Amino acid sequence: MALSTSGYAGNHSAPKAGLGLDYSDPADNLYAFGKMWASYDEPVIGAFHGLMYARIGANRMVPVFGYTGTGVLLAKLDENGDLWVKSRETGYFTDLETGDILETWDNPFTGKTVEVYHFYNPNLIGKIGKEIPKFFFGTEGDSPTLMNEGTVFPNAEGRYPFLLPFQVYGDDMMLSWDYTHEYTNPVTPEGWPRSSTGPRISPSEHFTFNCSKQELEDRDLPTVRMTAGFSRISQFWPFMEMGGTPYADGSLFGRCFSHKGLKGYDEIPPKVLAYIEKNAPDFLEIPEGWEPNNARVETWKAYALDVPPENPDYPWEPSDFKVPSGRAKRA
Repeated sequence: MALSTSGYAGNHSAPKAGLGLDYSDPADNLYAFGKMWASYDEPVIGAFHGLMYARIGANRMVPVFGYTGTGVLLAKLDENGDLWVKSRETGYFTDLETGDILETWDNPFTGKTVEVYHFYNPNLIGKIGKEIPKFFFGTEGDSPTLMNEGTVFPNAEGRYPFLLPFQVYGDDMMLSWDYTHEYTNPVTPEGWPRSSTGPRISPSEHFTFNCSKQELEDRDLPTVRMTAGFSRISQFWPFMEMGGTPYADGSLFGRCFSHKGLKGYDEIPPKVLAYIEKNAPDFLEIPEGWEPNNARVETWKAYALDVPPENPDYPWEPSDFKVPSGRAKRA
């Protein structure tokens, strides 16, 4: 994760088996978040799936394609009580009617058929400390994004302890998790005039997690079944090739289901599972080791690393990662 997580001077003790949670303690909030998002013993795999809608100006939104993918996750707490999470992720676009993963897409606005770019993040490893993390994307001069802005607040020292906006209704534990970015577009208009919608982008994602409070607070359980609502708002994806058209200033909205099970592949839509098993079977397994890395978590950056510039004179160095399928797959 592209995180900035300076240490909050809170309780650094590791969770103790058999005890409940103190939601005023950043250490217990980290434990709960890691358990809800991932697992503390064996890797777990989850999926998201839903629709994306396009809006041009003040016109009504129209559905354009499905949006789906997977994440295999594992968490651990270190000797300071900080949370480490690692994962391997996929993201695909699907036909609205059949649910088949698209290799090309007929753009109804431009009338062009474009090759779809599938997103693969092979090795995401990061640490979250005792403060709410900030994400850094873009280039020098861009500002970091504070997670959960609007539901987390500074203490007397002006710091943001890792205290999450949990809500409880009966045995339903609910948690919101939001980020709203704005930064320099890695897919520059100079390099990718068709793929770039402009020099700045502002993607945001919003989750509403749900799980059992009783299971979350049972420290003898290493993970918990989780479901979530997942929505996303952004500029048009680069592969849509809206750059330089009258539609470049439009936006995409996605609404998805998201869920994580306890074992096996039951959470993955069958067509997605079959596609991954054929094209990218390693993405059903967790990456090795816990060494932090320069993750490809940002999809526009990954596109700029994987897809050659449309301007042949634009300086470019491709990523060492070999994309398994889609527009960036190269022999």
